[in-house]
Amino acid sequence: MKPLYDLTLEQKVGQLLMCGFHGQHADEQIIHLIRDYHVGGVIYFRRNVESVDQLTRLSAELQDLAAEAGALPLMISVDQEGGMVARIDKEGMTQVPGNMALGATGNPEYTLTCAQILGRELKNIGIDMNLAPVIDVNNNPLNPVIGVRSYGEHAESVAAHGVAAITGYQLQGIAATAKHFPGHGDTAVDSHLGMVTVPHDRNRLERMELLPFRRAIEAGVDAIMTAHVMFPSIEPEPIPATLSHKVLTGLLREEMGFEGIIITDCLEMHAISKPYGVAEAAVCAVEAGADLILVSHTLQDQVAALEAIVEAVRTGRISEEVIHQAVERIMTWKRKRSGQQMDHLVSSKTNETVEAAAVETVHCAESTKPSASSNRNESMLFKIASSSITIVHNDGLLPLDPEKDVCVIWPEVVQRTEVDEPWSHTESLGIALSQLRGSVREHNITTQPTHAEADRILAEVSESEQVIVCTYTSAGQLPKGQQYLVEKLSENHSLIVIALRNPYDLLEIPRPGSYVCTYENTSTVVKALSHVLTGGLQPTGSLPVRLC
Repeated sequence: MKPLYDLTLEQKVGQLLMCGFHGQHADEQIIHLIRDYHVGGVIYFRRNVESVDQLTRLSAELQDLAAEAGALPLMISVDQEGGMVARIDKEGMTQVPGNMALGATGNPEYTLTCAQILGRELKNIGIDMNLAPVIDVNNNPLNPVIGVRSYGEHAESVAAHGVAAITGYQLQGIAATAKHFPGHGDTAVDSHLGMVTVPHDRNRLERMELLPFRRAIEAGVDAIMTAHVMFPSIEPEPIPATLSHKVLTGLLREEMGFEGIIITDCLEMHAISKPYGVAEAAVCAVEAGADLILVSHTLQDQVAALEAIVEAVRTGRISEEVIHQAVERIMTWKRKRSGQQMDHLVSSKTNETVEAAAVETVHCAESTKPSASSNRNESMLFKIASSSITIVHNDGLLPLDPEKDVCVIWPEVVQRTEVDEPWSHTESLGIALSQLRGSVREHNITTQPTHAEADRILAEVSESEQVIVCTYTSAGQLPKGQQYLVEKLSENHSLIVIALRNPYDLLEIPRPGSYVCTYENTSTVVKALSHVLTGGLQPTGSLPVRLC
């Protein structure tokens, strides 16, 4: 690896940027950024993924581009949190449970196991950093962006699971990223869309929001991601944490002693881009103490951020020593995780190296195919799912009566959001139940049903003896159409309500006959749920949040 003193200012600043692009192969955007702007980091999204094999080849292709350009090896990242937030949803990538499902098991050993499974698979694909785990303490039922991405509302439990995840990823050579510092759990606004404030005093922050981050630092977490959230008890000026020197340097670096990489959340999110602009925000984030600047989507913004930081150094607004220290932290991580392999990639540009990379790509792709280990994973994940499903209350409606007909109302997740991307191979509850007890009638609705759509369902299930209605909330509050449907069904039926994602759905509906939380609708959870409903499994999950 090149010594730091051999790098130009532009090359150093390039190391501070982590950028996304839009192709499933190296497109003009990422080629331009690597060759001409020396970017040191890449982030993958679903738009980059066709298959696990394709993504493995893409990782090798990008590293080859960096080597051919004489650049340092790339740090390649992804948001693979598990559960409902997973960018890679193809065969060969395990669907591990999300954080709140793991929190409901009460067993951090399960979290460690899941992180190790994911870490191995990500490493095989050529990914170096997972932008996980979320260690926000979700104590606001209306939180539209964290929710089930959190392990729960109890800081000690969140800390224990967070440390387990960090340990699991880093044992597999993947940089873990604890997020979103100093805490995004007690918010009612999505920072993708606007600015939000956490108004609590410092004592409360220490007990709740900051505790998991202190434990993560003690566990040696490689990276911490910032929150675009204002904390007036830490930073009295109306500045989000991402841009605050008091938060990033004063609190995180100096007081809490964090020596790893500070990475920003994406600067294109509206909480930052609208009031500040991406270019100015990039400069402010570096001034505040950030090492790695995330700009996920737009080439114009990515180039503007790079050029603005270079200009800030040239004009004396930012000391080159600040850039030097940030790059040193990034290079320390790159040496730590990849060692001599990186030196080889940087220095060698021969055909032999390209051929070796191709062989390695094939080997990695083969290692991700189904095997005995994947069968073991499947068995373990089913056990975890069974331990996460939570029966909140049951007025004698469960298990299902095998002599009575069953009707399932199933919401189809078709609308993509920043924190909700429907899995491409999720099985519905009606299908899973029919495999255990024969004929089951299922009626599909959207997650945002109109009253007309709900009325049609009401007419179709009016004579049903056992009605299971599944609710699904991804934005903090059960959509009005689903509320209407459950309220009308409750007038004539003793309902079994399954909260497929947000346990807080119970707060928006009349008390049902039985209420069950699954925290996600992934295939393994739905399969386990079908066994619970028919009496084949006794779930042991406990609510990680209060429903009051």
